[in-house]
Formats: sequence, structure tokens, C-alpha cells
Amino acid sequence: MNRVLTVARNTFREAVRDRVLYNLVFFALLMIASAVVVGQISMDIESVVMISLGLAAISLIGLLIAVFTGVGLVSKEIDKRTLHAVLAKSLHRWEFLLGKFAGLVLTLLVNTSAMAVGLFLALLLVKHSMARGDATVLVAVYFILLKLTLVVALAMLFSCFTSPLLAILFTGGLYFAGLFVAELRSLQVTNLTPAMQRFFAAVSYLLPNFGNYDVMGAAAHGRTIAASLVLYNTLYTFLYCAIVLGGAAAIFSRKDLK
Repeated sequence: MNRVLTVARNTFREAVRDRVLYNLVFFALLMIASAVVVGQISMDIESVVMISLGLAAISLIGLLIAVFTGVGLVSKEIDKRTLHAVLAKSLHRWEFLLGKFAGLVLTLLVNTSAMAVGLFLALLLVKHSMARGDATVLVAVYFILLKLTLVVALAMLFSCFTSPLLAILFTGGLYFAGLFVAELRSLQVTNLTPAMQRFFAAVSYLLPNFGNYDVMGAAAHGRTIAASLVLYNTLYTFLYCAIVLGGAAAIFSRKDLK
């Protein structure tokens, strides 16, 4: 674990020094600030507009960081030939992957927290007080972080056996497919045979269900989010990431680094 934590700390430091992350966070905070202006224009729905745009900005910027940085975690080390020196220090390949994963998740946690603080400050500026229903915004931010954690795991998996460009395309494609898992499970098309419908239903259970993380509407309107959903999404993310990272480690352990 000490070796994993060392890789995680170095990954976090490298990400913090990357100015691109600061630019993305600044852009997200700028979008949240623009939500204040839009909220002032929208009559009687200021908080709904602000929360919706703010959470959308946090999700979008976090997704860009998770995909592009996650794909580059492994490929960048291989291209720079620094991975050979790292692995020569009695560091197993799975420890390297796990450390990189933990470091980027920590980076996302810090960036997401900073953007969430910006959103709450914008809400406080407009509403002058916080209501009990605003706590659901924290749950929505937590779900966004869980979603981004899963995206990082997928990005690292694809980066272990394909080029960075294809890894980005695969990760993005799988993300968008995962948004429509519920539709695939209830797909009713007359042109499809029952066997094909069962096939699509089976595929839907293999895809990451990103639809379960979308509670922006509930958060914007102050509706309560069930504790069972919080527990389910947490366990689902943990198990899915464990499976994906296990597959990534198996592939990376057989990868020729020459």
C-alpha cells in the first residue's frame, strides 16, 4: 500500500501542476457564475436554473478531466519511457495502475469540491440563506464524483490495450451508451425478434449504468433522494471499478512495454 500511495501522491502532484485543470475549473466556476445571471432573468426559478446549470457544469468539466487525463495516465508514462524506471523499483504493474487511479480520483475529488463550493456560494449570493432541501445538491455532487470515478477506471482499461485516441472514443462511446441502459432494458421494437430483445437486455446489464447517477432534476427542485439509492450507487461503483481495474491489471501485466 505504501508503494500505491506513493504513486497516487505523485499523480496528484502532477495533476495539480497541470494548468489545464485550473483552466477547466475556472471555466466551470464561470459557468456557475453565469447561472446566477440567468437565474436573475428567469422569474421565480432562480435556484432551479442555478442548480441545474451548476451541476451540469461540474459534470461536464469533470467528465473532460476524467476521460482525457485518465487515458493519458498510462500512455504518457509509456511514451516518455519513464514507466521502465518506475517498474524497476520493485513496483508491480497493478500497484502502478491502482496508484494512478487513486491519484486521479483524488484530483477529481479536489476539483469537484472546489466547483461545488462555488455553486453553493452562488446559491447563497442569490438566496441569502440555505434551505434544508439544498442538501440534495451535495448528494448530486457525490453522485457526479462516483460517475467520474467509474469513467476513470474505464479510461484506464482502454488505455492499456489501444491508442489514446481510440481509448478516448471507446470511453466516450461507453459513457453515452451507459446513459441509455434503462431504455435498452425496456426496448420494445416490433422489428426485433424476442431473441434480439433478450440480447439487448443482457448487454444493458453489462454496460455501466450511468443513468442511476443522474439526480440533477431532484436536486434542483429540492426533492429527497433515497438513502437506498446512495448506498446502491456507492456499492455499484466500488464493485464495477474493482472489476474494470482487475481487467486492466490483467491486460497491463501482459503488455509489451518495449
